[in-house]
Amino acid sequence: MKSLTKHLFFEIPTRMGFENITPTVQELVTESGVQEGLCLVNAMHITASVFINDDEPGLHADYKKWLENLAPFDASPKVYNHNRTGEDNADAHMKRQIMGREVVVAITDGALDFGPWEQIFYGEFDGRRQKRVLVKIIGE
Repeated sequence: MKSLTKHLFFEIPTRMGFENITPTVQELVTESGVQEGLCLVNAMHITASVFINDDEPGLHADYKKWLENLAPFDASPKVYNHNRTGEDNADAHMKRQIMGREVVVAITDGALDFGPWEQIFYGEFDGRRQKRVLVKIIGE
């Protein structure tokens, strides 16, 4: 069995943003030499996400609006108990919970095996500092 472990680093300049990481992950699959297997892509921070969806700007704008409606940013300790600990990012934790921690994608014939329009995204909900994503590839 072959395996490859790499870390990707992101520093999104805004509080919330999405970045298509599919080409980078596919390059790592190619580097691994795995033809048949699995690829795990995992956000290593509790206020960031990895998810699969369509790479369409309107959808991304809708996500931002929807997430902000569900868990609005409010740095004060009045709205969120978590912010009473000196933090200001309780909303980011909730947004991450909704969008998910990781994805697993099949590798077939040396390529990520997606359905139509599927792409892998890094989602940031408490940006302006460096964060890390784990990519683990295993297979034959």
